Amino acid sequence: MRKMTEKQLARWEKTRDIGREILEGIRDIKAGRIGRRYTVESFPIVRAREKSGLSQAQFAALLGVSVRTLQEWEQGRREPSAAAKTLIKIAELHPGVLRKIAA
Repeated sequence: MRKMTEKQLARWEKTRDIGREILEGIRDIKAGRIGRRYTVESFPIVRAREKSGLSQAQFAALLGVSVRTLQEWEQGRREPSAAAKTLIKIAELHPGVLRKIAA
């Protein structure tokens, strides 16, 4: 799923009819229909950390970065280096390895 640019988001917001969306949602609830479901795809680093069972502080320490840097990666504000991406991929595929290292 690609991120929307600020312009795209603004254009989309201008065309929305929030009132209509809310009324449709209320009608769906009253009728017993399940409304639309939206999923947000998390960044690979979040999945890797969650699979490893480590806290942000523990995961950041293993990667050799600050908690703030890890948070910025997890929120998509900054991009990890190539070396960090490799470690993250390993963590995602083999979370037990990180738990052993952290112990």
